[in-house]
Amino acid sequence: MELIQNNKCFDGEQRVYQIQSTSLNVASKFSIYLPPQALAGEACSALFYLAGLTCTEETFVIKAHAQRLAAQLGLILIAPDTSPRGEHVAKADHWDLGQGAGFYINASQAPWAEHYQMQSYIADELYALVVSEFPVLKDSIGIFGHSMGGHGALTLAWKYPEKFKSVSAFAPICAPSECPWGEKAFSNYLGADREEWKQHDALQLLKSKGALFKEVLIDQGAADQFYSQLNPEKYQQACIEVGQKLTLRQHAGYDHGYFFIQSFIDDHLQFHAIQLDHQ
Repeated sequence: MELIQNNKCFDGEQRVYQIQSTSLNVASKFSIYLPPQALAGEACSALFYLAGLTCTEETFVIKAHAQRLAAQLGLILIAPDTSPRGEHVAKADHWDLGQGAGFYINASQAPWAEHYQMQSYIADELYALVVSEFPVLKDSIGIFGHSMGGHGALTLAWKYPEKFKSVSAFAPICAPSECPWGEKAFSNYLGADREEWKQHDALQLLKSKGALFKEVLIDQGAADQFYSQLNPEKYQQACIEVGQKLTLRQHAGYDHGYFFIQSFIDDHLQFHAIQLDHQ
């Protein structure tokens, strides 16, 4: 693990590390914010943030403005990259597939399977590394994300409830099997078998596994230019059917970008702090 950037921020430190990932079979960067409590040696709750299409490990760090309240609440924030990167990593001709668009799943199809093992990278490799190398309360880790990363947060939370104890999302892709973004990614990464897709679809995981969390928070901009890709109402209806408490907030005038996330990031950090404190 190589420290490649370190900046003081609200009396904590915003760092970027690079590791040689065995899951991705390539070097990968991740950002981590250590609040002042962690720097003083206090074990802290932690949140994994999964970014959306085209983003990197820097996007959330620079654009979300989360560090101020994270410092006050004593939350460690981990932001991985959105895909494997590199000259020998498969690419696509479009922005919504390939590098920058890993979808937080393990690809099974060529040429993607060699490097695109994002589920294992985050839930196993990076998770274990963070817990071992930083002062993280192991039983107090949550996950949240935006768009493709919101899909990742919802799916990884339902796949690994023993690891992630709280979950929220900004404008998540709730039913990827039923939208162009998800169909494109799943058909390429997983193949044509739609039954296999269900194992990586937030809506289908919710329906099959039922209610797993005390509460889920989703914020959605009503003026989101990608609204047709997201299907929050379908997820809301499924939550009602399985008895999963969901707070779905629709915000008039807000679009899909980080000004929207900035506006409600404090609510998400406070939500996780409350959920994790109640474990």
